Amino acid sequence: MIIDGKAVAADIRGRVGEAVTALRAEHDLQPGLAVVLVGADPASEVYVRNKGKQTVEAGMQSFEHRLDVDTDESTLLALVEKLNADPAIHGILVQLPLPDQIDEDKVINAINPDKDVDGFHILNAGRLATGQQSLVPCTPAGCVILARRALGDLSGLDAVIVGRSNIVGKPLAQLLLKENCTVTIAHSRTRNLEDVCRRADILVAAVGRPNMILGDWVKPGACVIDVGINRIEGENGKTRLVGDVDFASAEKVAGSITPVPGGVGPMTIALLLANTVVAACAINNIEAPDLFK
Repeated sequence: MIIDGKAVAADIRGRVGEAVTALRAEHDLQPGLAVVLVGADPASEVYVRNKGKQTVEAGMQSFEHRLDVDTDESTLLALVEKLNADPAIHGILVQLPLPDQIDEDKVINAINPDKDVDGFHILNAGRLATGQQSLVPCTPAGCVILARRALGDLSGLDAVIVGRSNIVGKPLAQLLLKENCTVTIAHSRTRNLEDVCRRADILVAAVGRPNMILGDWVKPGACVIDVGINRIEGENGKTRLVGDVDFASAEKVAGSITPVPGGVGPMTIALLLANTVVAACAINNIEAPDLFK
């Protein structure tokens, strides 16, 4: 089974659009998402453009702020403070990575945690880790939804996450624990990594190394979620996108697997929109719909 992230993301965006329509009709509330891009990284440019397009398509307001690559930290922090105070904006996302002269942690933690739709603020990370209500990082949330779509109830399953980043690995572990999985976080220092991977009912690759996880690392019938997006040189000098999993060998063993592209990637923006709706509802004391199915 190839897990179609595009189709699942389209379903979520459809439900987001319905929720936005209801909020506008019943509460005169139009959720607003502000995205800040510092510099002109080509991949970030495409990502920000897609976010803006899909935000508008869902019926929300989109606010884009583009700053020069040499923008200093104080200027960016002043912009974040302005967005925090703007009642039309319910979600704030500062596109990462930031230039070297800017402290990413300082910027992330300057965002009002109630508008932190990336779920990276230390308060949201702490709430997630302690099982409290929080805004959840979009990519990990997308991984869990795709695993549930493939497997149904995840309770009792062994999950192995290869990668321990604050953006994917650590929050994903918390979300899988919430699903009653038994969770292992593996990384570059893990001994006998192949053997650790082979015991996973759910294997998540989030290391940023192209085709690292091979088919013989996969337990027969396992659900494989590939978070990696790596650009490599293919035939005739053309570049192509591949994941952290060697798809050709893994798909012969796995029970279900996400492709790259078209797997986890589309889920990230869909859940960013969902988080913006959740944030708008929370800020206005409105019960939020469940958009994370």
